[in-house]
Order: sequence, then structure tokens, then C-alpha cells
Amino acid sequence: MRRFSHLSEREILALAIANEEEDGRIYADYALALAEEYPVSAKVFSAMAAEENEHRRKLIDMFVSKFGEHIPLIRRHDISGGMVRRPIWHIRPLPIERVRRAAEEMEADAARFYKAAIEQTSDAGVRKLLGDLAAAELQHQLDAAGLESELLTEDVRKKEDDDERRRFILQIIQPGLVGLMDGSVSTLAPVFAAAFATRDPWNAFLVGLAASVGAGISMGFAEALADDGKLSGRGAPLLRGLVCGLMTTAGGIGHTLPYLIPHFVLATVIACVAAALELAVIAYIQYRYMETPPLSAMAKVMLGGALVLAVGILIGSS
Repeated sequence: MRRFSHLSEREILALAIANEEEDGRIYADYALALAEEYPVSAKVFSAMAAEENEHRRKLIDMFVSKFGEHIPLIRRHDISGGMVRRPIWHIRPLPIERVRRAAEEMEADAARFYKAAIEQTSDAGVRKLLGDLAAAELQHQLDAAGLESELLTEDVRKKEDDDERRRFILQIIQPGLVGLMDGSVSTLAPVFAAAFATRDPWNAFLVGLAASVGAGISMGFAEALADDGKLSGRGAPLLRGLVCGLMTTAGGIGHTLPYLIPHFVLATVIACVAAALELAVIAYIQYRYMETPPLSAMAKVMLGGALVLAVGILIGSS
């Protein structure tokens, strides 16, 4: 891997061509990926991709006129300290704000590259070329900002942000909440039934662990197989199933872990506190994301948890 300071003027120009080509393709990928759900933002990225391709064309024309037809293949990751662009499939699903930030970072990186390249060259013609490119990149940033402000009005941006929040709730929060509720509530009965039946914390822990893991696997498969997400807009079934399964297991493990303590009374008290905290978290999530009134959410969750807990204690004590 070579240092940027060791590149010749010819190699610096070749690297600039490769950078513009890669950035243009990334913007085009963003536009295609966002076209269905964020059509206005997709237009912004399509325009940015066209601008990058125009920069690349000018760079190639200048390179050929100065150095000949052959352009050496030099890419960012061949240079020590070079910024590596992540392909679009590495960052799916695509939160709109994350894409916008990535575009801003790309423009800032390009501006820094051209400033460093100017300092690295001595040939008057190449310095003029790189100076023109730096100015063009700055203008590109201004044009992109102007196009974004023109197309992405406050109402449009608010709608896209609302759509993004809705997808996050459908694809992450909702399956996670279902899993957390199932794991936190349904495992209360077997854990406390085993605890009060045997008075042995270790047996209660084993029952709780088995119930939590088993429920996690069951809920994960159930969520993943419920629908493919195409009509409901709930996203990839594998992701939903994974979130639901993990949160189910986490919900059951929370009040199971205290039974690793060898003292029955102390372990049970801590387990009850852990169960209450889990139910409070569920109520908060319902209030925060589902717009459920806080008192109503707390009352319903606590009532359900208390009933299941009472059933487990009564059965274990009988």
C-alpha cells in the first residue's frame, strides 16, 4: 500500500478519475434504492450522480491530453489512509438521514482530496487542473445543497422523516416489543412456579433459561414466517424474526439471572424487582413509540404481569 505523498502527478490524476467514478456510482445506487420510498431525495442523488460523471469525463479528457490514452488503475483502498466507501448493501436498511450524512461526508472527503493533491504537485498545468477540480467540487457541494433545498422542502422532508420513523417502528420496534412482552410476561409463571415448588434457585434458573431460549426461538420463527413484509411494509422477515427472538429471550433472562444467587429469598426479591423493571421498560416503549398514554400503558402491563406472576407463585406453592 502506497502513501499519497509518493504518488506522481499522473497517478494523482488517475486516482481522481477513479474517485469520481466510484462516487458517481454510489450516488446512482442511492437514487435507485430510495426511488420508491423517498422519490424526492432520489432525484437529488440522481442529479449528483450526473454531476460526478461529468467531472469524470472532464478529468479523462484532461488526462488523455496530458499523459496519453492509458489510465493506470489506482483506487482509494490502494493508498495508505485512503477513505474506503462502503457499498450500499453494507448499510441496508437505508435510513434517510444516514444516507444524507454519507453524501455530505463524501463531498467533504473529495474537497480534502483535491486540496491535498494541489499541495502534492508542482507542474503548473496539473496544479491548475486540480485547482479547477477543487473549485468544481465546491460548486458541486453548493449546487447539491441548492438542489436539495429546492426539492426537499420542509413538508417533503417532514414526510420522509415520518415515513422513516414509521418503517423503524414497523420493522424494529414492533417485533422487538412483541418479543419483549412475550419473554417478560409469559416466562414469569414457569420461573416462579419452579422457584416456589423446589425452593432451589438453580432449578428455577434452569427452568427460566429453557423457557427464555425456547420462547425466543419460537417467537423468532413465528415472526419471520408471519409475512414477507412486501404488502405490510414491515420489512425483511429475517430481520424481524431475529429482533423478536432476541428480545423474547432477553425479556425472560432478565428475571431468570437472579436465581444464580444461591439464596432463595434474596434471589426471588431481586427477580421480582427485575420483572418490575422489565414491565416498566415495556410500558415506556409503548408510550414512546406507540403513543399510548403512560398511565394506561403502565396499568395494562403491570396488571398482566402481576396476574401471570401470581399464577406462577400459586401453582408453585400448591
